[in-house]
Amino acid sequence: MPPRGPKAMAKPKNAKNTLRRLIRYLGRSKRQLILVFCCILISTAATTAGTFLLKPAVDGYLTPLVEQASQNLKVDLTPYLSFLLLLLAMYLAGAAAQFLSNRIMMMVSTGTLNHLRKEMFDHMEDLPIRYFDQRTHGEIMSRYTNDTDTLREFLSQAFPQAVSSALSILLSLAFMLNLNIWMTLLVLALTPLMFKITATIGKKSGASFAAQQKAVGALNGYIEETIEGQRVVQVFCHEEKSIDVFTGKNEDVRVAGTRANTFASMLWPIMGNLGHAIYVLVALVGSIFIVNHSATLGTLIAFLPLTGQFSRPISNLSQQFSIILQALAGAERIFELMDEPVEEDQGYVKLVRCRKDEDGNIVETPERTGMWAWKHPHKADGTVTYTELRGDVVFEHVNFGYVPEKTVLHDVSLYAKPGQKIAFVGSTGAGKTTITNLINRFYDIQDGKIRYDGINIEKIKKDDLRRSLGMVLQDTHLFTGTVRENIRYGKLDATDEEIRRAAKIANADFFIRHLPQGYDTMLTGDGANLSQGQRQLIAIARAAVADPPVLILDEATSSIDTRTEALIEKGMDGLMKGRTVFVIAHRLSTVRNSQAIMVLENGVIIERGNHEQLLEQKGKYYQLYTGMFELS
Repeated sequence: MPPRGPKAMAKPKNAKNTLRRLIRYLGRSKRQLILVFCCILISTAATTAGTFLLKPAVDGYLTPLVEQASQNLKVDLTPYLSFLLLLLAMYLAGAAAQFLSNRIMMMVSTGTLNHLRKEMFDHMEDLPIRYFDQRTHGEIMSRYTNDTDTLREFLSQAFPQAVSSALSILLSLAFMLNLNIWMTLLVLALTPLMFKITATIGKKSGASFAAQQKAVGALNGYIEETIEGQRVVQVFCHEEKSIDVFTGKNEDVRVAGTRANTFASMLWPIMGNLGHAIYVLVALVGSIFIVNHSATLGTLIAFLPLTGQFSRPISNLSQQFSIILQALAGAERIFELMDEPVEEDQGYVKLVRCRKDEDGNIVETPERTGMWAWKHPHKADGTVTYTELRGDVVFEHVNFGYVPEKTVLHDVSLYAKPGQKIAFVGSTGAGKTTITNLINRFYDIQDGKIRYDGINIEKIKKDDLRRSLGMVLQDTHLFTGTVRENIRYGKLDATDEEIRRAAKIANADFFIRHLPQGYDTMLTGDGANLSQGQRQLIAIARAAVADPPVLILDEATSSIDTRTEALIEKGMDGLMKGRTVFVIAHRLSTVRNSQAIMVLENGVIIERGNHEQLLEQKGKYYQLYTGMFELS
């Protein structure tokens, strides 16, 4: 697994590439961005041009008026007031343009993030189970929350402000050159120092923000795990240890955040004071020019605020630079998820609805006949054959490891004929659940063959393969929605009658009808308003409504008491009739009627046979059943 914590990521791996990809996303709103740019240009131009016009306001209007007044001449304020009204109209136009640009940019940013989140979620749904097994849920969730939030701030605020600052620098420089080239050269001589400070602090700030994002992801992952396992934490009095671990991870966030924001907050006072120093120096030199008649008072009055409008955007750029780097760190984590290789599927055998014609041949049909077949195109001769879906599963000398260097299953061979119930028994880590993961092709084997109705499952499209399988897990997960919707999750087009029939098979109908709104009772918080046994019954009903030919029950009755288990046993037998069933169970009483029981140890099948045969062997199963040895 990748390392976690603030030291795991020193800086964005490829900031240029990340920025390029973000620009491509923004390119979807090209027209709106062009309009935003025009509005920012109008707003910035109005501000800088208004400052530049202070020169004619002072030299062309105000100074002559003062002279006329000092000589007791008649003063006509009409031209001066008209000029002020022109300035007012210019500033109002700039304010309107700025409001419009902010409004449009907010729409662009929310639309871009909406598209980005959708694309990220769509891609996540295509990722293999391995990806989620290697990462905490909180770490993944952090990419949807913290990382997208930094992008929102970048798109809605930092990006338009950076454009505005850049335009302000260019326009201010142009007007300053027009006013006095020598004072402009003085300002430009000090500008490299400002950029040097910005680059140095910005580089350290960017690395710190990247570490902060990583630390927040690790903290969220731990919080999510602790919330899910809070019952376990309290049962084992693990609160103090949990607090200690949380404190450590929280401290990592504090240290990384303090470092990042320290560098970010240093920029503004340093750049601001440097700007003030430039202002004083220009005022001194400008005063000398006025005394020497090399410049007018209006020139200096206009030039001084322009130096602020030139230096402040540099400070703003430095401040936005930190936000941009933080956003790039978040965007890179988002793109890392989106760049994860999707689940490969080279299968070409599909599951199709079918019927049998008068001659008994399988014919594909769009109608719902209740009969399914594997549609197998043969590339060699271009023919297509149909094999009826029966649920015949065979493992042939299968070797598998979640990582290549550590084999979990060793030379596993077994078969399950249609209608048979195959049970797996063994200690935790023996490989029971791994076998069911391989049937679903959550993972692909390194060696051997797995055949489904005589077809190598690597040739079957994964979606079609999994559509033919029903699975009830030990850890039941219910979605926010009604009971009816949760059962229908197993078959999206199931009718209300089919849902109720499935609930009856699982013996869930009785308690569901006694809920406040029956089948329309809303479930939230993973079914927190139900008992664990009731949640498991709904999960069993969900598998029943799918009506698959193969069932996988992974500790499916582990959360149900023995009385409830006895109630559903008959219904489960009806559900299993005519189907291939794989059962993983710690309760040996649930597997006694299996046609074959496989006893696994360290990834090897050490015993196989039915209940009576295994008892006669007096091996590991006999020890387990008689209590001489306990599962762990």
